[in-house]
Amino acid sequence: MSKVLLGDVAVEHKETCKGSKDGYPIVGLEHLIPEEITLTAWDEGSENTFSKMFRKGNVLFGRRRAYLKKAAVAPFDGICSGDITVIEAKPDRILPELLPFIIQNDDLFDFAVGKSAGSLSPRVKWEHLKNYEFELPDMEKQKELAELLWAMDNTKKSYQKLIAATDELVKSQFIEMFGDPVKNPFGWPTMTLDQATKEIVSGQCLNGDAGKLQPGQKAVLKVSAVTYGSFDANEYKVLRDTKQITKGVYPQKGDLLFSRANTREYVGATVLIDQDYPELMLPDKLWKLIFKHEIMPMFAKQFLSHPEIRKVLSSMATGTSGSMYNISMEKLKRLEIIVPNINQQKEYIHFVEQSDKSKFELEKALSELTATYKRIIAENLG
Repeated sequence: MSKVLLGDVAVEHKETCKGSKDGYPIVGLEHLIPEEITLTAWDEGSENTFSKMFRKGNVLFGRRRAYLKKAAVAPFDGICSGDITVIEAKPDRILPELLPFIIQNDDLFDFAVGKSAGSLSPRVKWEHLKNYEFELPDMEKQKELAELLWAMDNTKKSYQKLIAATDELVKSQFIEMFGDPVKNPFGWPTMTLDQATKEIVSGQCLNGDAGKLQPGQKAVLKVSAVTYGSFDANEYKVLRDTKQITKGVYPQKGDLLFSRANTREYVGATVLIDQDYPELMLPDKLWKLIFKHEIMPMFAKQFLSHPEIRKVLSSMATGTSGSMYNISMEKLKRLEIIVPNINQQKEYIHFVEQSDKSKFELEKALSELTATYKRIIAENLG
């Protein structure tokens, strides 16, 4: 076991496509999934300005907003965005199959964040990334680790497929009971979101710093705290100056939070809060939707998270690539929501809750496996 720098065992693959792009898959930053080591999405035949080449087996590292933890192995030759650093292993120094796990780990991402420059869209350069230091075992141990980690990654994907199948079942049940939420083929009564809500409460624009929240302190949530169906209470910035607070909007049990400003992928995301968070405040980019008695919050969440409604919300958002996308309060209030009777909503919610119990057990197993996976990387490649 010896300490090495990333630049000792890998190089930045610098190759430009000078001829025709026909036949090459196109990979943008949006195709890299946070904390997923395999590439599962790309474009083919689309118009683009990319010219950076990558080769099968290279690691594609998302150098913009490294905190998103995007890095994946290329399963083929292709062309990618300039916001992706293409990293190639030196086979005589490191097993190429092990390199992705060194790059796709929390310690390296923390290092990359610390070396990133820029305010709105921070980027890290290979010149800094190559100085990341870690422990590297001998080739025999590398082979053993790579086999173990890839086997664990395959098991993770099996759990993820089962979780995705559970989500699809919930969506199918929605269609069976209520039909397409946009076309409304069953002729349900409808309301605008303005009519269906008692209030839409906006948080406050607050300045905070990275750090661990201590007892007695307050923090403001980041927009990354809310994704579709998921809430991460650890995504926050600590408030050093509480005098800036003019109004405090806190997530409480039963609240439906709506991400009115986010990346293209997550703008319009909703999540139902399952406990009170008296120390966390909502930023101006997260809204709390408070519904009237005709609409149950869980039903509203499922409606707003439906793929067809997500398309509508995405079409409402304005923004440009590389920036936040925003949905205005005015546009959101005009969105129409179907209003089945309360008993039908309750019946559907009961189905969702039963599915969520199964999903919870799967997610728990996945979480434990992921923790073990990360511990093995930290102990052997830290």
